[in-house]
Amino acid sequence: MAAVSKPGPRNLITDVARLKVGNAQDDHLKSGCTVLTADAPFTASVHVMGGAPGTRETDLLSPDRTVTQVDALVLSGGSGFGLDAGSGVADGLRDLGRGYAIGDMHVPIVPGAIIFDLINGGDKGWTENPYRVLGKAALADASVDFALGTIGAGTGAQCAMQKGGLGSASLVLHAGNTIGAVVIHLAA
Repeated sequence: MAAVSKPGPRNLITDVARLKVGNAQDDHLKSGCTVLTADAPFTASVHVMGGAPGTRETDLLSPDRTVTQVDALVLSGGSGFGLDAGSGVADGLRDLGRGYAIGDMHVPIVPGAIIFDLINGGDKGWTENPYRVLGKAALADASVDFALGTIGAGTGAQCAMQKGGLGSASLVLHAGNTIGAVVIHLAA
């Protein structure tokens, strides 16, 4: 009989050893961000799709780059404004002494991607971009257990007025390796 793959114990990306996920959101804003991190740098990959993608440092995830590992990945609402969540995560990682060593400096490597949630009914009348603070808060929230749905970057996710949200899954392969994914689902 062939070996069968099965979901991990949590059926979350954090079933992959050492990974953690944190969320932060502002319900008044109807937006937020999600951070994937670990206690040490890790290898990551990305596939960018869509007609108007918004990304930060995703070119670093190509296998031919000098930097081969990242300190965190950020998914955020807020369209172009949400890219600033990565700056908040980088600030938090720098406070922890994390990052790619260059001389006596450490530069946190924090690729990210955003979704468009600017017209979801939340209050976007702020005068200072809130995503940097949300990014740092999501990093501080990072844990192996995390909620799904209308939370973090999934807070304001929607498409054609249908609600989306944060999703995650894992699969333990018959050889014992675990793979996982975390996504912001935009309902279609």
